[in-house]
Amino acid sequence: MKTNIQALMGVISEEERKLNNLLYDIKGYVFNQTIEELDGRVNVIEDNKETFLLKLSEIEKLNEDLSKHKKILYEKNNSFRLSDGRTIQEAIVMNTNLRKLKNCYEGLLNYKNSKKRVSEVNNSYFEVSSLNFDSDTIRKKLEVLNDTIQNTDFEISKLNSEEFMV
Repeated sequence: MKTNIQALMGVISEEERKLNNLLYDIKGYVFNQTIEELDGRVNVIEDNKETFLLKLSEIEKLNEDLSKHKKILYEKNNSFRLSDGRTIQEAIVMNTNLRKLKNCYEGLLNYKNSKKRVSEVNNSYFEVSSLNFDSDTIRKKLEVLNDTIQNTDFEISKLNSEEFMV
């Protein structure tokens, strides 16, 4: 079967959703329900054995398929390379860390210098808080970071659409 990383990620997502539903659903079939009369007669109310075994079989098959597809995804993420030589996986990890740095920069840009007048009984003065960094430098670093993240995401996106055989 011919596919690409993006389509494979969609298949994996769908399989994970189905597996989670089945794992939740099987709990309803764990028990059989019977009524046992005082004279020893047993009346079966619900016999869930076949349904339970069928659901368990589905879970095992889906888990096997999911593992196979994730293995292929990880192999492709570690074999496809960006123009700078990084693998997709390396670029994803680097972009994740760059996004954390970006959040830090954006948070720093929210701070401003402040000056507050304090009046005491016999004394008045200004309490001054001044930034110990240059906001323009942080802003420029943020722009470079945004460009780097965007370019890497674009290259990953291009590689995600390359087709390969499964």
